[in-house]
Formats: sequence, structure tokens, C-alpha cells
Amino acid sequence: MTCEAENMASPRRLVIKIGSSTLTTSESSIDYAYLDALADQIARVRAAGWQPVIVTSAAIACGLEALGIAKRPSDMPSLQAAASVGQSALSAAYARAFAAHGIITSVVLLTRRDTADRTAYLHARDTLSRLLELGVVPVVNENDTVSVEQIRFGDNDTLAALVACLIDADLMVILSDIDGLYDANPAKVAGARLIEKVERIDRRIMGVAGDAGSVVGSGGMVTKIKAARVLMVAGIPMVIAHGRRPDAVVDAAAGRSVGTLFVANERPHEITPKKLWLALGDAARGAVIVDEGAHRALVERGSSLLCVGVTRVDGRFDAEDIIDIKDETGHIVARGKVAFASDEVELACGRTREALLGNRLLAPLAERPLVHRDELVVFE
Repeated sequence: MTCEAENMASPRRLVIKIGSSTLTTSESSIDYAYLDALADQIARVRAAGWQPVIVTSAAIACGLEALGIAKRPSDMPSLQAAASVGQSALSAAYARAFAAHGIITSVVLLTRRDTADRTAYLHARDTLSRLLELGVVPVVNENDTVSVEQIRFGDNDTLAALVACLIDADLMVILSDIDGLYDANPAKVAGARLIEKVERIDRRIMGVAGDAGSVVGSGGMVTKIKAARVLMVAGIPMVIAHGRRPDAVVDAAAGRSVGTLFVANERPHEITPKKLWLALGDAARGAVIVDEGAHRALVERGSSLLCVGVTRVDGRFDAEDIIDIKDETGHIVARGKVAFASDEVELACGRTREALLGNRLLAPLAERPLVHRDELVVFE
């Protein structure tokens, strides 16, 4: 079945994330021929009834090229200056390529601060939705000019997953410099095989994800898997494909195999927009490790997390912070908003509910969940 044959009355929403190494040449300059080919693909999926949003990288690389800086600097002011120069060049390149198809593009720059605040998160959602209604192709990037380490997404895979959740996308496609997820690092292991379909992200999948790949970008396979983990819970399928594969976007939108497909789960009723924001909109400030009983209660029964199920605390956090919840092997099973500070939780570790209730200072930790199920996202 062709992409055109699948045209539907109700528009479907598609997020396409393009990595720096895909969008640039070996000299880290914009590959205009590639951008023209991409614009042609996106024009075709639009004609088939999709509303695409692009999440792009490469602003810093473009800025370094324009400024004549051969080696990527390490200091933040130089990187932000390059991003400022490069964002203009990158936006102009997208506008020119898509204008050939009569398509208007827009620029949407986000930082984690914009999404950690729920009000700003909702405003960003409304803006993107209105742009799509107007027939615009939004081009989203991290605002590297003002981002600092504490408010950076750090990789555009996370940003793309956030955008996909913001607009309630039907599909997300990551165009990378690798064909997909392999069962071993293909650069190091001869005979490594492509995993064409992933239905569950477990320890094995996380283990084969490996380390960051290209030095041109800041992400790697691990960040892609983490993005997929949230999207699968959100009911949004994700594809990792080689960006240089002809018609990768068109084929992915048509449901043809182009790399690795992460199959979306049937979206549970409790996975609300608020929970998706908790999962992606802010960085985890720390973690707690839970015992097997608490792990089962979270995964099998959808319970809140109680202090008595926590065996130890990892890092420092305050009440109302976002934390990761790990099993005894260190595998992240959930994320949520914590009700107590790490100092308080440490005092509760190893104590029974009765022991907590018998201590006037610790009694509140027995009476309230550490993480309430309404503010909890379970990844398994």
C-alpha cells in the first residue's frame, strides 16, 4: 500500500527528528541537497494526510561553519554564539527548501525551562497545534543560545519525544546515521544484527543500546531508547531509520519496514498529559531504589509508591521534585513527583509502616504515598 493510498480525512501527526550528522556534510556544513530531498519527502507525506513537525539539530555546527571555526569549542559562550549565528542559517535553509513545494516553515525554540513549567508546556502545545492547523511545518530546536547545562535537554531525541507527546503524534521517526537498533555495536561486533521490532524495553534492550555515537551530535542510541520508552507508554510508535535511506520518511509513514520499529502499547487510561509531562518535561533530580514487592505493586497493580518499599536513596532531591524509581538492579521502572525530600526518605528506609507511625517526626511518611499514582509514570 502506498503512502498516498492511506490518505485519511482526519490528519495524522508526524514528528521527524533529524540529527546533526544526518543534516550536515563531513565538514559539518549544511547538506543542501539532502535538505531538498527531505522537503520532497515531507511534501509527499503531507499530501497523504499527515501533519509533520520537524525537530532539528545542527544549529551549532552551522554557526561554526559560518564563523570559520574548524574545531568545536568547549566553552559555553562560544557554543551559544555559534548557535545564535547558526540558527539563522539553519532556519533560512529550511525555509528555502520547503518554499520550493509551497510550504511555509516556522521556527520554534524551546528549553527545558519552557517545558518544566506546566503552564508554558501547555502554551507550547497550543502554539504547535495552531501552526499545524494553519498548514505550517514547524521546525523545532533547542534554544542553544540561552540554554545552560541545568536547563538543556542535552539531546534532541528527548526534545522530539516531548514534542510528539505535546501534539499527541501518531508516529515519530528519528533519522540517524545508523540503520536502527542492533543486538550489538555494529562498529565493534562483526555480524551484529538489526532488531526490526521492539515491543518492550527491558534490561536487554537498554544494555545493547551502547554509548553515544557520532561526535557531531550530543545524543546516542541510549537517548533514543529512553525517548522510545516514554513514547511506547504514551501510545506513540517510534521508528529509528538511516537518514540517508531513500524515502525513509515516506516508507515509515506508510508502515513499511525501514529500520527499528518501537511498537506503541495500548494507551492506559491513567497515562494522562500530566503524566507524560512528568516523564519528559523535567529532569530527574535523584532516584530511589525499591524492593521487589514495591516493584510488583507499581507494575502489576498500578499502586502508588510507599516509603516502606524504598531500600535506599540515590542523590539529593526536595519535595515536589521529579525522581526516577529503580529496581534493585538499577533499572529505571518509573518516574514521578516525590512528596518528601531525600533526607526524610533516607530516615524511612528499612522501617516498617508501624515503626514510622510510632515516630512523630516520621509518621507523615507512613500516612502519605512517597509518589502518588496520579503523579507516576510506569515504564514497564
